[in-house]
Amino acid sequence: MKLVVDVQYSENSALTGGILFDSWSSPVASQRLLSQESNIQEYEPGKFYKRELPCIIGLIKKHKLNPEIIIIDGYVFLDGEVEAGLGKYLYDALNNNIPIIGVAKKPFKDISSKYQIYRGKSEKPLYVTAIGIDTEKAKERIQSMHGKNRIPTLLKNADQLCRNIAF
Repeated sequence: MKLVVDVQYSENSALTGGILFDSWSSPVASQRLLSQESNIQEYEPGKFYKRELPCIIGLIKKHKLNPEIIIIDGYVFLDGEVEAGLGKYLYDALNNNIPIIGVAKKPFKDISSKYQIYRGKSEKPLYVTAIGIDTEKAKERIQSMHGKNRIPTLLKNADQLCRNIAF
């Protein structure tokens, strides 16, 4: 089972949405999960993981998940290779046992174009970084996900899941 996660914030709490799915090309979730966290940390530029990591870990623990891979909205490595981002911190928190793919919508610093993929007819790239799985393979997996548009269907569903639920 694969897991896509996304987090939505309000004042001092957060709602984490999780989408479980079987096949990379699947148009629908096998299961939709939610978890709420209170007293989350303030946003710190460059240290986004401090805010988001506890939310994702909370969802995993609450639902007793052991996915084969996790896809996050963000970066595994901010520079693509060395500078730790949310995904690297998540990988470490999960004892380096679960591969993480980061899919970011905006470039961070001077990230190389080798991390870009283009989906659908969009002229705007997605930035794919990974740990525990080869980056080229991760890019292929995200490229193969269902959906005609820039953002794969199940990534969009995770975002909508946590945004459409009232706190």
